Amino acid sequence: MSDLGLQRVGPTIGGSGTAAPFRADITGAQAVTDTHGRYAEAARRGRMFYAASQAATTWSVALNATHTGLCVYNPPNTGYNLEILQVGFALSVAPGAISHVGLFGGFLAAGVTTHTTALVPGCTLIGAAAGVGKADAACALPGTPVWVIPFLSGFTASALFATTPAIVDVAGSIIVPPGGYVGIGALTAVVGFGSVIWEEVPILA
Repeated sequence: MSDLGLQRVGPTIGGSGTAAPFRADITGAQAVTDTHGRYAEAARRGRMFYAASQAATTWSVALNATHTGLCVYNPPNTGYNLEILQVGFALSVAPGAISHVGLFGGFLAAGVTTHTTALVPGCTLIGAAAGVGKADAACALPGTPVWVIPFLSGFTASALFATTPAIVDVAGSIIVPPGGYVGIGALTAVVGFGSVIWEEVPILA
């Protein structure tokens, strides 16, 4: 019987496209859990990217068409979807009032065309080439943006802001096609740093 029909105890090293036997632990149980970090495979292949504030930014109020903060967009005709994995936000100044902070999204076939303050996205495989996704610290939002998920809120006073968790894992549940965008928005003016991490996945017919 071929070894491929048997489980092999311990790690198996192989290249892309090569056949490998199923893996087992020393008790014979089939290994089906994560063997590395949740996103390690995509990161190792240089398919995960990030955009992050490089200075404390005053976020525009609500879904302002003239957005300041952080917006990630997928230009038209890239051939890739941006699958959003994580978003993060950290205050650098105590807010003046309780504020909802969340992720918004929108779509227009022409995409985001006004880039007031562009950011430079990077690959999470540090030093690898950037992908197709773009980002701005300030831009004009096309179409009609809508709130997608809230991830930060307040308690009863401006000094008592709920800052945990600072990073939210959305696990690819939000997908930005070519022409689409997502961004971090705040209901009232806040000052802080934001980040978005995504995987770029080819669009298959």
